[in-house]
Amino acid sequence: MAPLAKLFGEEEINERVKQLAGEIAGTVPGDVMVVGLLKGCFVFLSDMIRALDRVGASPEVEFMRLSSYSLEKTRSGQVHLIGDVPTDVSGRHVLLVDDIVDTGRSIAYARALLEQRDVANLWTCALVDKPSRREVEVTLDFIGFTIDDVFIAGYGIDYAERYRSLPYIAAIK
Repeated sequence: MAPLAKLFGEEEINERVKQLAGEIAGTVPGDVMVVGLLKGCFVFLSDMIRALDRVGASPEVEFMRLSSYSLEKTRSGQVHLIGDVPTDVSGRHVLLVDDIVDTGRSIAYARALLEQRDVANLWTCALVDKPSRREVEVTLDFIGFTIDDVFIAGYGIDYAERYRSLPYIAAIK
């Protein structure tokens, strides 16, 4: 197992998700369709939709599955659609949610796919933003945490398919 150094604890994450839900609810219509990018966002998205419900929103949930990582800490450089949103999104208000945005390739790819389907409005949300690694220009409407160029895992985010179950976010040493 890789050595870990905790960056964001469970309570800090819970509080930030609650704050994000308030920010989102103040901007996005309550009948929004939340589209999560799998696999990494599933823990964050689960907490986020419950937090949105607590502030009066009634989001629908769908998933899109993309891949850009090999089994190590490096990206392949290409984004591949593995599983598409099964619901028609045309005319819908959509919140696209990702666990972490670093190069920007995955969220830009997903955004372009959704925009081609004539969504009414599209917002983006990432639990973690790593802007120092950007290769593609992206705009994030809602951000949980911003970090430097460190590889992280936990709270749904993996390292070689490990550590997703951690209740906190840690740097991989």
